[in-house]
Amino acid sequence: MDKKPQRLQKEAEVAELKKLFNESETVILTNYRGLNVAQDVQLRAQMRKAGIDYRVAKNTLIKIACDQNGINDLDEYLNNPTAVAFAKDPVEVAKIFSSFIKENKMTEIKAGLLGKTVIKASQVEDLAKLPTREVLLAQVAGAFQAPMASFAGCAAAMLRQLVTVVDKVREQKEEATA
Repeated sequence: MDKKPQRLQKEAEVAELKKLFNESETVILTNYRGLNVAQDVQLRAQMRKAGIDYRVAKNTLIKIACDQNGINDLDEYLNNPTAVAFAKDPVEVAKIFSSFIKENKMTEIKAGLLGKTVIKASQVEDLAKLPTREVLLAQVAGAFQAPMASFAGCAAAMLRQLVTVVDKVREQKEEATA
């Protein structure tokens, strides 16, 4: 009789994990062993501020949720205590983990999931070195804007030259008639 509520609770947790796996563009698995309470609270606060769902889950429940979503390549990383971060922006979550690990030297990244592709811890660290989404978008916008700005400058220079030529022609005609 006591097992039924536990089973329902586990099924609900698997359903929630499955939903988070489906909705997230990036998932990062970490080993949280060695974190003290203050460090854990600090990491959770950083994640919450960035809109990242960060939770500790049992490896068996993560595995079931992955299997239900057709993700079979994470099994080798589901050992020891596991915390999972579900995020929309891969660079932001990687940056948070990277800086946290540098500051605290306690936790480690096991692996990540970018879409449905498994990435190794080193690839997650590479993501952390990229500029943020906003900076990348600004760079793309700047790249699109540069040719237009160049064209506008050329057009303005041509107009200035045309005005100069027309003004010289007018002056020559005035001198010829005078």
